[in-house]
Amino acid sequence: MNFYTMLQKKQEVGAPVRVGLIGAGKFGTMYLSQVRKVPGIHLVGIAELNIPRAFASLKRTKWPDSQVNAKSLEEAYKTGKTCVINSADELIASPFTEVIIDCTGIAELGVQTSLNCFKYGKHIVNVNVEADILAGPILAKRAKEAGVVYSLAYGDQPAEICEMVDWARTAGFEVVCAGKGTRFQPQYHQSTPETIWGYYGIPAEHAEKSGMNPKLFNSFLDGTKSAIEMACVSNCTGLLPPVDGLKFPACGADHLPRLLKPKADGGILDHSGMVEVVASEERDGRPVFRDLRFGIYVTLKGDSEYMQDCYREYGMVTDETGEYTSLYRPNHMIGLELNISVASIGTRREPTGCPRAFNADVVAVAKFDIPAGTILDGEGGYYVYGEAVPAKTSVQNALLPLNFSANKRVLRDIKAGEFLTYNDVEYDQNCLTMQLRREMAELVK
Repeated sequence: MNFYTMLQKKQEVGAPVRVGLIGAGKFGTMYLSQVRKVPGIHLVGIAELNIPRAFASLKRTKWPDSQVNAKSLEEAYKTGKTCVINSADELIASPFTEVIIDCTGIAELGVQTSLNCFKYGKHIVNVNVEADILAGPILAKRAKEAGVVYSLAYGDQPAEICEMVDWARTAGFEVVCAGKGTRFQPQYHQSTPETIWGYYGIPAEHAEKSGMNPKLFNSFLDGTKSAIEMACVSNCTGLLPPVDGLKFPACGADHLPRLLKPKADGGILDHSGMVEVVASEERDGRPVFRDLRFGIYVTLKGDSEYMQDCYREYGMVTDETGEYTSLYRPNHMIGLELNISVASIGTRREPTGCPRAFNADVVAVAKFDIPAGTILDGEGGYYVYGEAVPAKTSVQNALLPLNFSANKRVLRDIKAGEFLTYNDVEYDQNCLTMQLRREMAELVK
């Protein structure tokens, strides 16, 4: 990638990439642990509503007090220090920042943050995948019109899957399937913030004392986060989700090329060119051998006996025909890798993943029977989980986006397992999110 050399040169000429970070939670703190060690990048400011939390994160990641005592963003810019403020708007509007990182995870707020960045000519690294799924293709279009970069966050699985897909296509391979691993059992779709700690084997009292967010953890377990991430990959790469939702097959690293291939060739895919999530548990609860719970993968197809010979000669694991093989990465390092996105934007003006089309959506499915009058609580909550579906399915059936389901009142009785539609909830049809969603619908052909 050669980023480090380019960043060193930026440091030498006194022109580091000027960064503003919004949110000092888990992802933001992981970034804080790394950015101070890298030349050519200056973290000018951190916007965090809970300012004591921001300083606690800085202390945990061994930032010296003398480095974070700037009284203003201007002072931080001039001295090379970092300033902590409570206003994301101020951070974005400041002439002293050029790349903004959104680590909030709040979908509708994230959409507005991106639009504000474009207004002030700022590049954005969107850790907020929820916002990307809600309006990513339109945000990418607006960024291009503003002459700035809109990027997924490297370290998160979607950006790393996109990189792997791009590598494979550039090398001349047919990408048959791409995705990630996770824990999954069918009953996890009904998990709630009350049941989540039992599934993880964590006492509820310990989780509360440690400040662990039950809705956040629940969104990972109930399948929502997987759906969000696969739809994100779909919109960036053109790989499609299954028509009837992700299957979560139990599959370890050695069986990827045997399972993640088209049904016509003995696999489980409807066709070549799909996204799928593999489970790290068998349906009876046994652990999968060499699971990819924290990893990512691609399956590839060779088109000649010569390629099959090459697979064999270099020790590639294949299916029984020798045509299909796979590559995988067993882990990803979340915010610890985020600086790759900043470096890519700051040196090459290139994103590490960016939506190109509206191929897939994540829509709300009822976990249980929901009585009319219920106020939905969105991602990771008590009432709905997210399912990845083709964008055509979502638009044609007016399905309710998962990340537009929070704080919406249900207008009729909903049955467990039923997809919710816009007609099922009360909402403002003229709000910003709906304006952008109407633009999204026009992208579906």
